[in-house]
Formats: sequence, C-alpha cells, structure tokens
Amino acid sequence: MEENNQQELSRGLKSRHIQMIAIGGAIGTGLFLGSGSAIRLAGPSLILAYIITGFFAYLMMRAIGELLLSNTNMRSFIDFVREYLGEKWEFAIGWAYWLSWASLAMADLTATGIYLRYWFPSLPQWVTPLIVIIALVAMNLVNVRWFGELESGFASIKIFAILALIIIGIIMLLTGFKSGDSTATLANLVNHGGFFATGLHGFILAFPMVIFAFTGIEMVGLTAGETENPEKDLPKAINSVPLRVGLFYVGAMVIIMSIYPWQNINANQSPFVQVFSGMGISFAATIVNFIVLTAALSAANSAIFSTSRTLYVLAKNKQAPSFFGKISRQQVPVNGLVVSSAIFLGAVLLNYFYPSQVFTLITGVATMSFIFVWIILIVTHLRYKKSIGSTTSSNFKMPLYPLSDYVTIAFFVGILIILVLDPATQISVIATVIFFIAMVGGYSLLSWNKRN
Repeated sequence: MEENNQQELSRGLKSRHIQMIAIGGAIGTGLFLGSGSAIRLAGPSLILAYIITGFFAYLMMRAIGELLLSNTNMRSFIDFVREYLGEKWEFAIGWAYWLSWASLAMADLTATGIYLRYWFPSLPQWVTPLIVIIALVAMNLVNVRWFGELESGFASIKIFAILALIIIGIIMLLTGFKSGDSTATLANLVNHGGFFATGLHGFILAFPMVIFAFTGIEMVGLTAGETENPEKDLPKAINSVPLRVGLFYVGAMVIIMSIYPWQNINANQSPFVQVFSGMGISFAATIVNFIVLTAALSAANSAIFSTSRTLYVLAKNKQAPSFFGKISRQQVPVNGLVVSSAIFLGAVLLNYFYPSQVFTLITGVATMSFIFVWIILIVTHLRYKKSIGSTTSSNFKMPLYPLSDYVTIAFFVGILIILVLDPATQISVIATVIFFIAMVGGYSLLSWNKRN
C-alpha cells in the first residue's frame, strides 16, 4: 500500500495556493519591465489589446476548466490531449509545453543575474542563476505545498506592487500632478494623437508583446492532480481571470498613461519607476528592481514545477523515459525536477556567450510554443464536446460553445501570423515550427520502431 501511494502525486495544494498560482501565472515580468516599450509601440490602444487578449485568455481557461472537471482523476490537461487527440499529439504538445517553460526559465534565470547586479555590480552573472536554481529545487523537493507557499509569496509581492501603483496613481490624478507641460488626467488617454495614436499598425504589433505577458496563465491546469478540492478551487481560480486582467493590466495601464502622456513614457525603463519617482520616492528604481527580481524568481519556480509535472505525466503515459515517472517519498517527481533544472542552468550559460541573440530567440520560442499549446488545448475541448454529445450536462460549461472555441482559435492563429510577418520574431517562428515537426516526426519514428 505504501508503495502505491508513493507512485501518485499528493493533493497538497490548498484553495489559497490555487488562487495565488492563478494570479502569479497572470502577472509576469512583461507588465513590470516590458510595458514601457509596448506603450511606445501602441499608445493608449494597448489598453484595448490587454482587454481583448484577456478575454480570449479567459475563454481558453474556461475550455481547460471544463476538460479538467469532466474527469478529476486525470493528472493534467496533457492527459486530455491523449484522450481526445491521440498519443502523437500528446507527445508533441507535452514536449512543446516542456519547451515553453524551459525557454521562460532560461530567460528569467538569466534576468535574475542582471537584476541582482543592480545592487552588486561586481557579482559574476553566472552566480545568481546557480544560487536561485539550488534554492528553488531544494524548496520544491520538500513537497508540493512548499511550491504553493513560494508562489503565494511571490504573487503577493507582485499584487502589492500593482495596487501601490494604482493607489499612488489615483492620488496623482486627484492632486493634478504635473510632469513638464502635462497634467495628470484621464484625458491624456485621448489628447495626444487619439486613443489609436500609433495607428492600427502599432495596435496590431503590440499583441505578441501582450501575449508574452500572459504566458503561464494556463499553469493552473497542471495542478489538477495535486489540488485538494479541484471541483471547488479550479472554477474559482478560472472565473477570477477577468477581474485579475481588469485590475492588474488594464488598471495599471490606464493609471500610467493618465499620469504621463504615452509618448513621454521611457521605452527603456519600467513605467513603474516613472510613477514611483514622480511621487517623490527617491529609491523607486530599487523598489521596481526588487519587484522584477521577484517576478523572475516566480517564473523560475513555476518552470521547475511545470516541467517536472509535464515529464511525470509523459513518463506515466510512456511518452518519456520511465525514469521521469519516479517520485520521492514526499510524492514529488524528483527526477524530472532535477534534470529539468540542470538543463535550465546549462542553457543559461549560453546567454553569457551570445547574450542578445539567445535571449531574444528563447523568449520568441516561448511565446510561439505557448500559443501552439493553447490552440491544441482548445481543439481538444472541441473534440471532448463532440464525444459527449449534447445530452451530457457539464458542471463548468464553456460559454457560447462552439462559437467561443472557434473565435479563440482564430485569435491565436492571428497572433501567429503577426509573429511570422514580423522580422524580429521570424527566427523564433522557424525554430519552433522545426521543433514541432521534429516532435511529430520523432513520435512517428518511435512508433514505427516499436511495431518492427
């Protein structure tokens, strides 16, 4: 009996863990650090881009939620891909999802070295990722609840930072804060070239950057096998997506571009630094550097969890070496966790030899891979709905099915087209497509060898 218990993941994640994991997955470094360049690209229309992307992210999460709650014995959404699309797509999507998080981990681990050198300029850049990996792996090896506690702490810091920005921003709006010739007012959203100040072109090009900010939002779907009460906690976490998007992204962007006209935002600096500095906080840059360091640590922590659980599910379904299906006495997939983390750390070293090229490539690959995975998950939901027929009732139905599924797929395909047409991301597109072809082809080759 003890041996059997050790072969399954524990249900150690409580309701508050699931809520904070969902929030943490929706708030990345893109909001704190990359929103300055996004504002300069799209102007105030960036607000609409966040609303639209948040809406489709919510629909995708509803599709995942209905899948997960249709059978809570499944370990994650990867199991549903196997059930409704077959083993070939499970193999391809499972490994693509591993690549998605591995790419994010490499980028964010590299970033931790950069952020820490803000305070310790002489610190070798390779030291911080090494320390971060060792610390996070040690915490995750204890049990899944420690992952939940870590992610809750990281998410709390990010939430506090956004709420502080919004509160400070409201104060600046009410007191008529002045910056140069401009005054803080909601009219700044339309007074400087209109809401679509950079035209339709800038508005459309902003979507890939907005999508990158949402990468990881689906991670709550990997927690199904380790959630104490999935029937209650998963719907609650998913249904809070619109509120989180409205408060964290839309609220922050409205405040920032109301205080400063969009063309006055420094593309090379976090808008959070500008707002906090404008309030007279002399150490604003230090505060924001701590926040983005926290966001990077959160992403690395999530990557360790996601990749280890993905390898575990693949191994259990014979789509990865059985080595990755072994779990520790603490019911943690220790082999997948350690191996993935070692690969992350090895890849980080590449950034020190080819920093700009590798960093840009891996972030592009991460965005592409996540979009591919999201599309396949919605296709899986369509196949699930077709298989159960119209007579079966669901406790967590996808709104406006099937139209919502098709429109969401069309939206994500549109983002892929933008990435294909943008010269800055074409190499990432090619690399990701090659990876997917290799995965599908690799599975076909493995299947042929098994038959012969």
